[in-house]
Amino acid sequence: MALTLQPNIPDQDGFYQELLAVHDGLDKAESDALNARLILILCNHIGDREVIAAALRAAK
Repeated sequence: MALTLQPNIPDQDGFYQELLAVHDGLDKAESDALNARLILILCNHIGDREVIAAALRAAK
């Protein structure tokens, strides 16, 4: 499976608002911890080490 880098999320603005809302009221440490948990959950869901490695390279 190849890494998808083109927009692929329906209702991108709605997703962004939801992402911001889940961080509402959190301090920096709590927000960072939420992001770390979210990353691990999504990587586990993907499950393909090559795709995850490609994502890490793309993010860097």
